[in-house]
Amino acid sequence: MAVTNVTGLVLAGGRGTRMGGVDKGLQNHQGTPLALHALLRLQLQQGQRLAGAMVNANRNLAAYEAFGVPVWPDSLDGYAGPLAGFLTGLEHCNTSYLLTVPCDCPLYPLDLLERLAQALEQHGAEIAMAAAPEGGAGLRPQPVFCLLRVDLLESLVRYTQAGGRKIDAWTAQHATVLVPFDQPGDDPRAFCNANTPQELRALAR
Repeated sequence: MAVTNVTGLVLAGGRGTRMGGVDKGLQNHQGTPLALHALLRLQLQQGQRLAGAMVNANRNLAAYEAFGVPVWPDSLDGYAGPLAGFLTGLEHCNTSYLLTVPCDCPLYPLDLLERLAQALEQHGAEIAMAAAPEGGAGLRPQPVFCLLRVDLLESLVRYTQAGGRKIDAWTAQHATVLVPFDQPGDDPRAFCNANTPQELRALAR
C-alpha cells in the first residue's frame, strides 16, 4: 500500500524536567523556538506525502497555536510521556498515517518521511522507526521518530489503558521496521536532542 496522506505531529507535551521544568518546545534555538524548528522541518519534507501537521502540547497552548497548526493536549492525565502524544495524535489524525517527531531535535533529516515511508511500503509494516548511530555503539532505535498507520489507535488505547507507557514495548506488538540513518551524507548530529540547557547550547555551536 502506498504511503500517502500523512499528518505530521510535533511532540511537545513533556514536563521539561531536565531543562529545569521550563516548556522545552518554546526554548530558543538560533532565534526560533525548538518546536517551531521541528514543525518547519516537517513542512519541508520532500515529496507529496505530507497532508498537514499538528502539535501535541500541555501548557502555553496559545504560544503553540501561534505556529499556525492545530494544537492538542494529552488525552491521558499526568504528563504520561511521548506515547500519550502518539495517542493524542492518532485520535486527531484525519489521514491514513501519522509521522511523529520530538520538539527537541532541530536537525532531524529532511528526508525522514520519505525514507520511513519507503521502508513501510517495502516491508508491508505497520510502523517504521528511525535508527541512528549513537556513541560508537552502532545503530540505536529512535522511538519518537515513527511513521505509523492510524488504524493502530485501538491497539494503543488498549495498551495505555492497561498502564503501558513505553513506546518500544508497544511497537514490539506490531510489525515494525527499523530504518537506518547511517548512510554516506547523513548528518551524524541529525538525531541529537536538547534535553538540558547544556545540550541546547551544544546544538547551537
